[in-house]
Amino acid sequence: MTKKTITIKAPRFDRRSTLKMMGASALALGTASKGQFAYADADEMIRSHGYSFFGDLKYPADFPHFNYVNPDAPKGGQITLSSRGTFDGFNRWAWRGNPETNADVVAESMFAEMPWGGGAPADSLTDAYCLIAREVEYPKSQEWVVFHMRDDVVFRNGAPVRAQDAAFTHNLFLEQGIRSFARSVSQRIEGVEVIDDLTLRYKFVDGISRRSLISQVGGSPILSEEWYKETGERLDEPSIMSPMGSGPYQVGDYEINRFVVYERNPNYWGWDHPANVGRFNFDSIRIEYFADATAEFEAFKAGIYTFRSEGSSKRWASGYDFPALERGDVVREAIPDQTAPNNSGVIFNTLRAPLDNRDVRHALSLAYNFEWTRESLESDLTTQRNSFVENQEWEAKDVPTGAELALLESLGDVVPPAMLTEPVVMPHSSNKDRPIDRRNKRTALRLLQDAGWSVNDSGQMVDETGAQMSLDFLVLSTWDDTRKSTIEIYAETLRDWGIEVNAEAVDSAQGQQRFLDKDYDLIHTRILTFASVGTGLKQLFGAETAEVSSYNPATLRSPMIDAIIDAALDAQSREEELAALTALDRALRYERIMAHGSYVPEYWVAYYDMFERPEPLPPLALGVLDFWWFNDEKYQALKASGALR
Repeated sequence: MTKKTITIKAPRFDRRSTLKMMGASALALGTASKGQFAYADADEMIRSHGYSFFGDLKYPADFPHFNYVNPDAPKGGQITLSSRGTFDGFNRWAWRGNPETNADVVAESMFAEMPWGGGAPADSLTDAYCLIAREVEYPKSQEWVVFHMRDDVVFRNGAPVRAQDAAFTHNLFLEQGIRSFARSVSQRIEGVEVIDDLTLRYKFVDGISRRSLISQVGGSPILSEEWYKETGERLDEPSIMSPMGSGPYQVGDYEINRFVVYERNPNYWGWDHPANVGRFNFDSIRIEYFADATAEFEAFKAGIYTFRSEGSSKRWASGYDFPALERGDVVREAIPDQTAPNNSGVIFNTLRAPLDNRDVRHALSLAYNFEWTRESLESDLTTQRNSFVENQEWEAKDVPTGAELALLESLGDVVPPAMLTEPVVMPHSSNKDRPIDRRNKRTALRLLQDAGWSVNDSGQMVDETGAQMSLDFLVLSTWDDTRKSTIEIYAETLRDWGIEVNAEAVDSAQGQQRFLDKDYDLIHTRILTFASVGTGLKQLFGAETAEVSSYNPATLRSPMIDAIIDAALDAQSREEELAALTALDRALRYERIMAHGSYVPEYWVAYYDMFERPEPLPPLALGVLDFWWFNDEKYQALKASGALR
């Protein structure tokens, strides 16, 4: 129920580049000579150790390490985490199957990233710094970009990483990658040229926004061409084999559906790279798999895994009273989180009738009783979420004014007049004393009546033909009890209104496939938040790829949203960017694509007292697997006391 809960195994999203993990597919034009591309005579050239759209990099070319890391952090030890559900292999990019969630950690990009999720550095929203690339070169117009690659980067088998591998990977994603990425990127990237073994040039399509294009291709994974040719592996097929990458970790020991261990790559080339100093400190990262939340928590209490991110407010309030915690062997912390919470709640799939009607969505959102849920299921520990960018500078407030109003007015008829003059949509309030709020029910029934639905003599919500409204709620058997209870109470409220609801739980593999196929009416999951402008917004909210994008669980297709995103991509300053992001938040709330759930403005974590971290933490990441470290002396003490095996 909190924003830290892992919901469903959708591809991970990076705030700088939507295509970071899936790969930016491009059309490779083959090998070219160095003189084949021309520099624009009148265009200012930029050659740098990193990239920011507005050109204001935080770290200089000679930076020794990111400010928030401990450059002297010891290397060693193992951290063990947990996951619920199953996995059938290690091809994270396959469209089918149920790959291990972290399996893309083996790959790296031209720019540095956080391989366990998120962007590096964790103290800047807009910067990217060279990793596999030594330098990045582009004209001020950003019509193209050249990456000058390092000559010491090797795959985990020791083979050199070449420009040909990067071009091959782009072709691979275009031909075999997830459809939404292939479609989106092929419309933005005209081609990629291999200049020589260590030089690669991307040419962008004319007449489109340059926003995020360089960071997009710079954040694309690079995999081994030779490995794919030798093995015959395919990107679109599930596989037990881990793709050949150059990252700091590789798949070690594993047992399907039980555990996987990611081990330090003995051939890793980049330990001393400034972007890596103080990072990747664990020798191994083990992930234990469990069938349900109860077994998972009992295993933590027994020391079977050693770090836990808590997602249940009920358990956080009343479950942490076991002996290891009382002895001080386990540390329990609520760490302030400065990022916007992911947008968890009941999401309506607008691809399917009657949820393609905004009034119907508004009515169904009124069935969610936050106040009752908070008190009865969440131990009064959660906060109502109002916005898609909660507590951020670009959260929409009241009525639009200034630059935001001017932007909305410039878009013409796609913006409803009410958006310009009325306060931003806010969540409804409910009676906390009972799950079904009668006042909200009356309002909902009026909205449904206006949309052509009424309650017949048998108490069924029917359309004009007499057919009952019937909704399929996708629920996974591995979800925790609090979440399942929230769904069941919500479903019971809809049934009280005369709506048929199927909320039978399915296993994680079936649920993942139904999620990817958009085979549901309702789902309790998350929509990712946003902090800057980039083409990734089209993956999250755009109509172009809505039906195939796993980042868009509402299948949102709104001309207004598309127009705002296009305007945002044309922003020429951070001020214009903020106005556009604020307008986007306002418009998303107007579309009523979800019943907003709760959030917790903290990281709830518990761990055996052998892990340490920098102080203070950076504003954009908890970074447990990125820049925390292992204290061997504390570990030996825990073993000696019997707290750990």
